[in-house]
Amino acid sequence: MLYRENGQFKTSYRSDQQIFPIAQDRIAIGLLLAAAFVGVPLFASEYLYTSILIPFVIMSLAALGVNVLVGYCGQISLGSAAFMAVGAYGAYNFYARIPGLPLIPTLILGGLCAMFFGILFGLPSLRVKGLYLAVATLAAQFFSDWMFLRIQWFTNDSPSGSVSVNNLKVLGMALDSPMARYLFCLSLLAVIALLVKNLVRGAIGREWMAIRDMDVAAAVIGIRPMYAKLSAFAVSSFIIGMAGALWGFIHLGSWEPAAFSVELSFRLLFMVIIGGLGSVMGSFFGAAFIVILPIALSRLLPTLGDLVGIELSTATVSHVELMTFGGLIVWFLIVEPHGLAKLWSMGKQKLRLWPFPH
Repeated sequence: MLYRENGQFKTSYRSDQQIFPIAQDRIAIGLLLAAAFVGVPLFASEYLYTSILIPFVIMSLAALGVNVLVGYCGQISLGSAAFMAVGAYGAYNFYARIPGLPLIPTLILGGLCAMFFGILFGLPSLRVKGLYLAVATLAAQFFSDWMFLRIQWFTNDSPSGSVSVNNLKVLGMALDSPMARYLFCLSLLAVIALLVKNLVRGAIGREWMAIRDMDVAAAVIGIRPMYAKLSAFAVSSFIIGMAGALWGFIHLGSWEPAAFSVELSFRLLFMVIIGGLGSVMGSFFGAAFIVILPIALSRLLPTLGDLVGIELSTATVSHVELMTFGGLIVWFLIVEPHGLAKLWSMGKQKLRLWPFPH
């Protein structure tokens, strides 16, 4: 009975078009943000920051970018890790070659590098789609691996492609603690998620969804497929590039091209599939699932093995994780193709009617 719209009247177009039109949703989001910004720093440990919270926040940002391209525009991409790598190495080059460049402009410039790289490899989407486009974007992955291993200028003449950053500061404040790094990443995530949510509700978002549903019909009614597809690649790769820069600068500190392997591209795609295609909330659900599940399995499986008298090695636990991912993806594709976000939406709809049957 608490989740109802009774008495919540809309007296203007602005109030009717709010992101959260129901007051209970606005209160819940406000409490969630308060818990994330204030509650978590009061109780979280260093392990929780470095192993769960910071990876979750950065992966949520990357999944948000993938969802723009795959979920909203319907363009399959298997080169997301390549866009992250370009963002990370692009930001590193600006940071290393321009003394005194602030961190936030560095991340934005890394995102712009990834954006141009994404547009370049998004050009095949004007001619091909489906699995053919997936293979074309997969080429970006192999090209980025070759580029950062063989062209040493991108890695500041490092023969192995390994680079590192330190002494990060934002507005004069040092990011020398896990809590400071977490709050910085969380602030960027909140701003970009709000921008994406408004973007997909506007004209460009409707163009993306029209291209996704039927590109021929969209072209007939006046939507330009080239503009819609390339703009989706641009926005998506910019967000993914910023996530890659954060992954390198904030989470890893030092990295090499292997940190952005094709396995990471598949993980990002799994996040979107499990969380929910075409849903901003689904990006958070998918990232939480993919980040937390391996940690939970690595702790739970040895305990279960001890209970039944079976000793499980680290390799066995890793294999079980992969099998679990594969099984869950197949299950979601068959049972609920729209992922966890659809289940969340259905639950809210049930609450709006409960306890009445219809």
